[in-house]
Amino acid sequence: MYNHKGYWMLVLHAHLPFVRHPEYRDSLEERWLYEGVIDTYVPLLEVFDRLANENIDFKITLSLTPPLMNMLGDSFLKERILTHIYKLIELSEKEMKRNKYNEEFFELSKMYYNRFKNILFAYEEKYKKDILKAFKLFQDLGYLEIITSSATHCYLPLYEIIEENVKAQVSIGVDEYKRYFGKYPQGIWNAECGYYNGLENILQSEGISYFFTDTHTVLNSSERPKYGIFAPLRTENGVTYFGRDFETSRLVWSAKEGYPGNPYYREFYRDIGYDLDFDYIKPYILESGDRIFTGIKYYRITDKDSPLEYKKPYDINKAREFIVMDANHFVSSREKQFGYVGELMDRLPLVTSMYDAELFGHWWFEGVDFLYNVIKIINEKKSIKMILPAEYLEIYPENQVSKPFTSSWGNNGYSEFWLNESNDWIYRHIHKIAERMIKVAKEFFNTKNELYIRALNQMTREILLAEASDWPFIMKTRTLVEYAKKRIMDSIQNFNILYEMLERKKIDEKFLKMLEDKNNIFEEINFRVFAKK
Repeated sequence: MYNHKGYWMLVLHAHLPFVRHPEYRDSLEERWLYEGVIDTYVPLLEVFDRLANENIDFKITLSLTPPLMNMLGDSFLKERILTHIYKLIELSEKEMKRNKYNEEFFELSKMYYNRFKNILFAYEEKYKKDILKAFKLFQDLGYLEIITSSATHCYLPLYEIIEENVKAQVSIGVDEYKRYFGKYPQGIWNAECGYYNGLENILQSEGISYFFTDTHTVLNSSERPKYGIFAPLRTENGVTYFGRDFETSRLVWSAKEGYPGNPYYREFYRDIGYDLDFDYIKPYILESGDRIFTGIKYYRITDKDSPLEYKKPYDINKAREFIVMDANHFVSSREKQFGYVGELMDRLPLVTSMYDAELFGHWWFEGVDFLYNVIKIINEKKSIKMILPAEYLEIYPENQVSKPFTSSWGNNGYSEFWLNESNDWIYRHIHKIAERMIKVAKEFFNTKNELYIRALNQMTREILLAEASDWPFIMKTRTLVEYAKKRIMDSIQNFNILYEMLERKKIDEKFLKMLEDKNNIFEEINFRVFAKK
């Protein structure tokens, strides 16, 4: 029986941009998906399965964005993921042979070999390469509440002036969720937690009950929040918004102040893809010969400020000791937090912890085990109760009414990460094709011409792909800038070519088919969504 001091709402945001390159044998960007599956999504499913088998109750809110849903459901990409796992098993076998006279590294090689074999079994045999179906099962069992996002993780505040565009992004996000999970989503993750005044009206029109924001969105709401960040607020039209708890974000996000910076945890940036002889590692890096991360890493953080060549070997057993220590610290810190805050409230306090799902396992190797231990400790102590948004709103249906503050969870809390000198040039082009899309959606709304309909549907895909928040983000971080520019400009060019064909009423079916095969996101898309009132 629970005698809890407060509620903990864990929200994991799983997203990757739509990357699918059948025209190449391999690509760096496509590996983002492989790494997500191997490092995060399958390990999370395995933890969920383990907790359920141990009769440990858990409640996690998981946002799966439509681009990620589409990639995880794509048969072509499923096979490429499988091929990649087999190559990692092959590489780890070679590493055991190479390290057979070095006991320390041999054990690490063996650890990776066993890990990849287990991932292979889980992905291919246990989950039948259907990650979405596996997540759906845990939702059906009541452990997860899966929510959606805008169609292509578009940062909506920068499209506020084109309401039809925002409606299309949200509507398709809802439709894709229904296609994969068979029901309406209750909540939405607005990309980058982006909010602007009036967005809640569009969300409400699509049946959305709640969304998530950063801390300052709540604290700067039009009405001073009675419970601070420890309870949600409700907009005037009834849509609820939950704000991110700063303290739990700092403990888990920050490599400087938080758990991931522990000197005994695995160092992400030192990888055998860069360390080993080129001829030896060549079959496992890019076909071009460019060195990349393989996922096999033998060193620990050691000293955050030390160069990579001075890192010390990783000790998985020592790391596990710290995982348990950090998990205990996290739970005891929540107990203290609830004890203090609870005295000031006439309801049980709520802590909403929001993280990118890929932080766990991929960026922070020990992160998935950390989550398992936190949940296990919570179950044993019973002083904290994990909760889903819908469950909270059943207990506390009445919440303070206020108007959110325009915001994001990006740097400085507003739009500057997605609108600055590195990327501001893209918006005049995207806004222009959005205007064109609205025009032709209305003009051809009643068309029965199948070729026109196919062209219009592909134009819809192209504009949505151009609007993904990932590309301006990459431009700002100056990582794969040329790739990000190319993705946007290719989508804009594809759109404009189809637009001109449509204007001439002469569609090049071969060109259209090529785009449909390559950019095949949103199988059931309907261009009329851009004519939505």
